[in-house]
Amino acid sequence: MNYAAKIQTPMGNVLLASDGKNLIGLWFAGQKYYGDSMDSSIEYKDGLPVFIQTKKWLERYFAGEMPAASELPLAPAGSEFRKSVWTMLCHIPYGQTRTYGDIAAQVTMQRGKKTSARAVGGAVGHNPISIIIPCHRVMGANGSLTGYAGGIERKQQLLAAEGVDLTRVPDAHAAAWQKI
Repeated sequence: MNYAAKIQTPMGNVLLASDGKNLIGLWFAGQKYYGDSMDSSIEYKDGLPVFIQTKKWLERYFAGEMPAASELPLAPAGSEFRKSVWTMLCHIPYGQTRTYGDIAAQVTMQRGKKTSARAVGGAVGHNPISIIIPCHRVMGANGSLTGYAGGIERKQQLLAAEGVDLTRVPDAHAAAWQKI
């Protein structure tokens, strides 16, 4: 049985999901892969302790504090590869970014097996716990804002809220046209 709660954030409505003890999902309304890690038996239960903790975490985050992912019991469902990438995302400091290539190099070192930036991009894109597992902090090789399941505008807003200087970020659409 999975449990769910809907909450309002400064960036829109969010769906939280739990296995009863751990947070297994956090998606913006309309986000790609919305609710993917939940099974079909769902009970809405706003008062679940993990949902209360998550709401407080999000309130602190949106107030400009820097809460750590480790403050919450997280249990994202996915392959061992995806989980290793998501763990690395949790180590990207607030207000900083990394590229898919940076993370691929880390995964390669950790696993002893060559990993592509494209494979990392697939794992990042399927992150089921947005914001808390900070996939929004991952950029394209040229520093462009690419591939955020919650939408590029939200990615920009999250990075700006964390104080990331976006004045030097190339326009993702312009960069794509330049490659043609």
